[in-house]
Amino acid sequence: MSVNTINIRQHHRPFNESAANHTADGSHPGSGGSAAVNDYDAAVAAYRQTFPSKAEVIEQTPDPAVREMLLHMQDVGCDSAFDRFDAQQPQCSFGMAGVCCRNCMMGPCKVTAKAPKGVCGADADLIVSRNLLRHIAGGVAGHAGRGRETMLALKLAAEGKINIPIGGEAKVRATAAVFGLESEGKTLAELAGEIADILLEDLSRTIPGKHRTLHAIAAEERIERWGELDILPISAYHETFEAMHRSASATDGDWHNVMKQFERCGLAYAWSGVMGNSIASDCLFGLPQRDTVRVNLGALERGYVNIAVHGHAPLLVSEIVRCGHSEKFAALAKQHGAAGIRFYGICCSGLSAMYRYGGVVPLSNSVGAELVLGTGALDLWVADVQDVFPAIMDVAACVKTTVITTNDATRLPGAEHIGFDHDHSNIGQTQQLAEKILQRAVESFAGRRDVPVFIPQYEITAEIGFSVEYLTKYYGGSLQPLVDALKSGRIKGIVNLVGCNNPRVVFEKGIAEVADILLANDYLILTNGCASFALMKLGFCRLEAAERAGAGLREFLGGGLPPVWHMGECIDNARASALFKAVAMAAKRPLRQMPLAFISPEWSNEKGLGSAFSFRLLGINSYHCVYPPVQGSDNVQEYMLNGCQERFGSRMAVNPDPRELAYELMADLDELGSRFRDK
Repeated sequence: MSVNTINIRQHHRPFNESAANHTADGSHPGSGGSAAVNDYDAAVAAYRQTFPSKAEVIEQTPDPAVREMLLHMQDVGCDSAFDRFDAQQPQCSFGMAGVCCRNCMMGPCKVTAKAPKGVCGADADLIVSRNLLRHIAGGVAGHAGRGRETMLALKLAAEGKINIPIGGEAKVRATAAVFGLESEGKTLAELAGEIADILLEDLSRTIPGKHRTLHAIAAEERIERWGELDILPISAYHETFEAMHRSASATDGDWHNVMKQFERCGLAYAWSGVMGNSIASDCLFGLPQRDTVRVNLGALERGYVNIAVHGHAPLLVSEIVRCGHSEKFAALAKQHGAAGIRFYGICCSGLSAMYRYGGVVPLSNSVGAELVLGTGALDLWVADVQDVFPAIMDVAACVKTTVITTNDATRLPGAEHIGFDHDHSNIGQTQQLAEKILQRAVESFAGRRDVPVFIPQYEITAEIGFSVEYLTKYYGGSLQPLVDALKSGRIKGIVNLVGCNNPRVVFEKGIAEVADILLANDYLILTNGCASFALMKLGFCRLEAAERAGAGLREFLGGGLPPVWHMGECIDNARASALFKAVAMAAKRPLRQMPLAFISPEWSNEKGLGSAFSFRLLGINSYHCVYPPVQGSDNVQEYMLNGCQERFGSRMAVNPDPRELAYELMADLDELGSRFRDK
């Protein structure tokens, strides 16, 4: 069996067929027995053979700074995620196939030829679907949880209860119009407060009602389709709560019904966790600004109080950066022998600050964070929420870097904690908290002067700050030039290249290979979040990268735009989907008929599952080098890979070889593009 195309036997029921249907002999198809177990065992075993070792990462990583840091940390005896990934091999085949159930204390149960059902009678279909549902519910909670803080801050800023200006006036007024709010005679603060109330209600509504963000912004034909399928969400909280309820022990026993809740969670993820989150951020902090930034480890500067911001919560980070750029703290740093204060970005806290405030240098995604810390150049590491590996504390101890956590949801043993309470009762003290953190950074600098510093000298620039608003203005008020380029074939398609990183794929290599192939074949690329670090560091986001593009794309860019448009942090998938929608509307075509795609080569967590699925709900295919944990169920695997075709007009493609994956994507978009251009 080829690992690139895991065999799906042709006896499974369609997803929307009645759950009462069984095979002729009364057995449940595809849910157990030695043939099924042997198939997924073979598939998992073949898939594991594609995982790179640390040695292969050192040999093949496209970023020489990563190579130097891996060798340096090896020399000083400091582990990284790549060492720990090696130590975990071989990973559990039952977990990888999704057929391990730990939802009650009678287990854990796993499906085998000897035991095709768990103690409660759950078969492979049910176990795999329940595990997936809990994964996506975790993704909804992740993005919606971080979004709640920003939505709450927008509301309190509007009410004058926190001393933070509402920086996104244009976004507030545009959103008010989209939401149908009466704006005449209302202040900016009043409109912002009403928007915050809508976003918070969509987040936490308990009494069934319309999800107002979804109904205001989603395409009408999509809303109709989701309504026909009975998957419109009540709220992010409700769908997450319901997902945990129905996947609990001895509750929902029908995998079809479980996956229906999976779809509701996907919509809650997209419209509250991503779109609602993005609206709140843009209203409070303002839209991204087009800028040129320095990137990679060579941009680290000795002699400064160096502060890394790591995570996904922008509120306190924004105040830390604002205060850190003040004369007060510049003078304090100089009093302690530093030349000043410098900020560096890890993950999405860094990206959000980078495109809004300037002077924040993007360095790495979460998997590479330990390598940044291992340079010894950071005096303070500010960790808020998500993608903050516990292992950073081990590296911090090696290089005497002070780590401060700022959110009750992210505590690290050995770290100091200066942040918001669980109930955000001290959110009004944001400035005081920021100043206390900055004071601690200066103290840490003064106490670390004997620490050896190792900085690989690799640095480049990147263009950032792209959004629908910026591009509409750039093209004189209309996106018609983009539609015309698609119509003429100068651009073959638009691809959103995103996602976290995963040691199952050579670090950042797949992202770079996919980008090279797509650009050479005239595909325009959008990016945000963790994958965007690789594209920035490797030169894809600068104007000179147009040399990598085919003749048609290069002509379209015209020397004023890079071939990869950096749209921000991971919630800025909302910007990509908004651009997709705007282009489709300008072309007067449904999204599913446009040459558009989502590709996440290295996705690795629950949020990544939600991101890809939210685009498939729009009718846009998703492409990956990492398999979801579904090989143990023919039915659920078929649903994930092909079942969305009938329901939403999209599919999920998986191939561990990024080059083959890129060519598969182009073949699909070439077909869509041909039909689009023929009409």
